[in-house]
Amino acid sequence: MTSAEPGHPEHEDFPWTISVADHPPRTESSQYQASRKLMGDLVGTTGDWVFAPGPYQDHHGGGVWVKDSEGWLCLFLPLGIEWSAQFCADPSKVDHVRRYAARVVGAFPDTLAGYASFGYDDGQRLLDTPIETADQVAEWTDSIFNASVPLPAGTHSGVLPKTAGYHHYPKPIVDIDHFRYDDFALFVTDDSGLPAAVVPISPRGSGDGRVRLLAAHPSSPYAKRLTSPGPAEQPAQTEEALASGEERAVLPADDPLAQQAFRKQS
Repeated sequence: MTSAEPGHPEHEDFPWTISVADHPPRTESSQYQASRKLMGDLVGTTGDWVFAPGPYQDHHGGGVWVKDSEGWLCLFLPLGIEWSAQFCADPSKVDHVRRYAARVVGAFPDTLAGYASFGYDDGQRLLDTPIETADQVAEWTDSIFNASVPLPAGTHSGVLPKTAGYHHYPKPIVDIDHFRYDDFALFVTDDSGLPAAVVPISPRGSGDGRVRLLAAHPSSPYAKRLTSPGPAEQPAQTEEALASGEERAVLPADDPLAQQAFRKQS
């Protein structure tokens, strides 16, 4: 998809509340207990897990652990099934994920034997069995091919200002927090303490202190910069601003959010 616009706003027109930090009451399945143990064993062998350090929670995120000549690594399948989402899952669609996982694992011949070495013997059966029933969906959901992503509690379901968890914030933004420079603040707050996310608009060392606003709390005045201006606001876009390429989502270097973002840099 191509567009002449630098970005597009995403928002909800109707307020709503979601509770996702805690799972609904449930009894842990034997499959989940086995996959969680295997996940812990596998991440314990790695020295380069990007979400380290633990302790870890077991995220139903559609990960698949494979073994190559250098050891274990976790890849992500196109779809992850949250535990509570299994009850609307079409078995035929989940079976597409199973077949995809089987191809991925098939490219790493040491994987299934590696699972077995840790006492997990269900890998081959799960990959070979077509998913046709709700019970099979449930087992796949709790298996090592779905409930398999080790995340610290904050990264899993944390909320700002302490942490940004995948259950609460868009994944593309949460991902930035795990590869940014330590001296750049991705998450900042407005004068009321409401959170926003910003990124630099120029390469490091350029001297350009401007930032691009990626997201803002809906009650923050900054949220208006992420929506298209209405007719009454159009005159505020001066010819000079348009000619210089300024956008509503670009904040000047003296903006409080930009200053917070670069505060740790010398």
